Amino acid sequence: MTPSDLELARRVALRPLADVAAGMGLGPDDLDPYGRDVAKVRLPALARLRERPPGKYVVVTAITPTPLGEGKTATAVGLVQGLSRRGRRAVVALRQPSLGPTFGIKGGAAGAGHSQVLPMERLNLHLTGDFHAVTAAHNLLAAVVDNHLYQGNPLGLDPARVAWRRVMDVNDRALRNVVLGLGDPQDGVPRQGGFDITAASEVMVLLSLATSLRDLRARLGRLVVGYTRDDQPVTAEHLGAAGAMAALLRDALAPNLLQTSEGTPALVHTGPFGNIATGSSSVLACQLGLHGADYLVTEAGFGADLGAERFFNVKCRVSGLTPDAAVVVATVRALKVHSGHYRITPGRPLPPALLEENPADVEAGLGNLSRQIGVVRGFGVPVVVAVNAFPGDHPSEHEVIVRAAREAGARVAVSHAVARGGEGALELAQAVEEAAHEPGDFRFTYDLSDPLLAKLGAVATRVYGADGLDVSKAALRDLRRFEALGYGGLPVVIAKTHLSLSADPRQRGVPHGWRLPVREVRLAAGAGYVYAISGEMRTMPGLPAHPAAERVDLGEMGEIVGLF
Repeated sequence: MTPSDLELARRVALRPLADVAAGMGLGPDDLDPYGRDVAKVRLPALARLRERPPGKYVVVTAITPTPLGEGKTATAVGLVQGLSRRGRRAVVALRQPSLGPTFGIKGGAAGAGHSQVLPMERLNLHLTGDFHAVTAAHNLLAAVVDNHLYQGNPLGLDPARVAWRRVMDVNDRALRNVVLGLGDPQDGVPRQGGFDITAASEVMVLLSLATSLRDLRARLGRLVVGYTRDDQPVTAEHLGAAGAMAALLRDALAPNLLQTSEGTPALVHTGPFGNIATGSSSVLACQLGLHGADYLVTEAGFGADLGAERFFNVKCRVSGLTPDAAVVVATVRALKVHSGHYRITPGRPLPPALLEENPADVEAGLGNLSRQIGVVRGFGVPVVVAVNAFPGDHPSEHEVIVRAAREAGARVAVSHAVARGGEGALELAQAVEEAAHEPGDFRFTYDLSDPLLAKLGAVATRVYGADGLDVSKAALRDLRRFEALGYGGLPVVIAKTHLSLSADPRQRGVPHGWRLPVREVRLAAGAGYVYAISGEMRTMPGLPAHPAAERVDLGEMGEIVGLF
C-alpha cells in the first residue's frame, strides 16, 4: 500500500532549524522559535540581508486546473530540492493552507510525496497562529462598525451600505448570510450581514502585500468598511480601529521558516484567496528568500490567467521585484479533461478511461497549455513547462506535452518530484536555471494611469482571450465613483472561476467567442486594488457530504492522524 503524505513526512529526520536558517544567512538571534521545527524570522533580519545581492526570482503557475489541482506546490518544493542537489542555495516561499479546505474537500497543501514542507501537521493546522490573528483583527473591525452604529453613528455610516463582513477559518455555508443585532435594543442595530472564510479577508491580502510595519499600519487605516448616505467612504482610520488591528497583526507580519523534505529552507507566509485576491505568499517572504539564496521559488494560485496575472500586475508592482522565469505546471490528467472528453468531480473516483493510455486526448487538450504559456510570455518572462508526472501516466502522453511545449517556445521537463524528491526534479532544475539566465523583457498588462474600465478590458482580452466586456450599469456607475473618489490609479483584479479561462467553469480548453461579464465591482482600498466580480464567487465555501475532517483524529500517543 502506498504510504500517505503524512506517513512519508513522519519518516523524515528534520534538520535543526538553526542549520536551515544558517543556509540563508540567518543566525539564532534572527529567529523567534515556535517549538523546535518552526520559527518566525524577525523583520530586522531582512534589513540586514538586503545588503546582499538578490538571487533569481522564479514563480510557479499552471495550466487551467481540474478541481483536484495539478501539483503546483509539490512542483515548487521539488524544484527547490532539485536546485539544492545541483549545488545552488534555494528557498521556496508558499502560502499557508487554510483550515477550511484542509478539513473540506481538498485536504492539506504542504506538497506531496517526497516533496513536502515539514512539519506537515503544523503547516496544515495552526502553524504560528497568523490566520487566527487575521481573523481577530478583521472581526475587531466588524465589532467596531456595529458598535459605531449602536452608539449613535456620528459618522453617518449607512447601515444598508456596510461592506465589512465577518470571517472565520472554517467552511460553513450556513453563515454566508446572517442577520445581526437581533434581540433587545441593547443587543445592537439589526441589519443583514454574513461571514467569509479568513483567506478571503482583505486583511489577509494587505498582510501579504505589506512591506513593513509602517506600511501595514497605513494599509489598515485605508480599509473601507462602507459608505455614508452622501457616498463618502468610511475607513478603519475614521473608526479608530486601525491601530488596534495593527497591534494584533504585529507578529503575524514576520514570515514563518520551515523546511522541505530534504532540509532546504521554506518560507510559509499569509494565504490570500486565489479566486478573488492575489493568491500568493507575502512580499516580505519573497524579499527575504531572494536575499538569502541563489534562487527564490514561489507559487501563484491556480492557472496563469489568475495567479500569474495577479502576481505580475499586482504583487510585482508592490514589491518592485522582477521575475526571472516562470514555471507552468501541466499534467496528463488536466489536459485530457481539457479535451472535453472527461469530467472530474471532487470526492468521486477518477473516470477509469482517464487513466488509460491515450495520447490523442492529451493532444486534444493542448490548446490550454499553449494559451497559458502565451499568458506568461505576454509579460516578457521566460517559460519552463513542468510536466508533473503521476503514477498512472504513460511515456507516450508525456511526449505529446514535451513536443507541444517546445513548439510553443518554452523549455520543458518531466518532473518526478513527488515520487523521487529533488532527484526527480534535476531536469526541471536545470531548465529553470537556463531560463532564469535569459535576458528578460518584463512588462505589465496595463498602465496604472489607464481608466479602471480599460484595465479590466486589457486583462479580459489580452490574458483571458475574451472578445470584450459586458459590464452592468451598476458596475459602470461604481467604476466612475471609485475614480471620482481618487482610486482610479489602483491596479485591478477580476474575481472569476479558476476552472476555465472564461467566466464559465464548464468551458474547458480554450473558449472562443465569449465576453467577460462584470456584474459588480468592489473596492479593496487597504489591499490596494479594485476588483470586479465575474460569475458566482463563493467567499465562504461549504463542506462536502464527507469532509476530510471525518478522517482526522488523534492516535494512541496523541499524534495527529488522517491529514492528507
